[in-house]
Amino acid sequence: MLIPFSAERRGYSNLDWLQSYHTFSFAEFYDPERMGVSVLRVINDDTVAGGGGFGTHPHRDMEIITYMVNGVIEHRDSMGNTEQITAGEVQRMTAGSGVTHSEYNASGEKPLRLLQIWIKPAQNNLPPSYEQKLIAPQVGLTWIARGDSNTDGVHIHQDAHIARISGAGEHVLPLGKDRIGFIQVVHGSAQMNGATQQVGDAVAMVDEENPVLTLADNAEVLFFDLPPVQRKAA
Repeated sequence: MLIPFSAERRGYSNLDWLQSYHTFSFAEFYDPERMGVSVLRVINDDTVAGGGGFGTHPHRDMEIITYMVNGVIEHRDSMGNTEQITAGEVQRMTAGSGVTHSEYNASGEKPLRLLQIWIKPAQNNLPPSYEQKLIAPQVGLTWIARGDSNTDGVHIHQDAHIARISGAGEHVLPLGKDRIGFIQVVHGSAQMNGATQQVGDAVAMVDEENPVLTLADNAEVLFFDLPPVQRKAA
């Protein structure tokens, strides 16, 4: 079963320095049919103006993954990390028992685009931690975050995996029938079962084993392999 999440029904925030589209309910945007999928709670598609950014603010008990689409963002946090995250890199911050951080566009003029992803951890009150990796561009499926011992991508503290998929043509998604899949279109367009998805569209997959995704030229999609039910944090 395929469950569409159309771009038109996303939430939208428009500030002087930020344009943000919310796939799921977030901040002032509330849709009872968009409360997340499995352990996936947030996907925000953010465009940050030059010189703009998120001031210091707190998080806890969440795996926060930042996927840079273009530009460079400067990150600072209460763990002592001061980093720049560039296009093609992925960052994971385990908020755990509590962390504060800020993120600002490193450019004073050019906007940047990023996807911020929140995944509920398998356990609460984890020690806060940080990881950042450059994901080499390649055609096909590339894991950017994983919840197992596989060394590809950053490690997340949950039975969930995230991949980037690019390259025109058909791609078989490695999804078990007992898992929940989710795709979010980042660039271009994609098709599943004859239905076309454009930038910002998303699709959840339930009881679908190894579904086929067809990408157009220059398309890019994030694929999520998720547990069948939300696992309660201890």
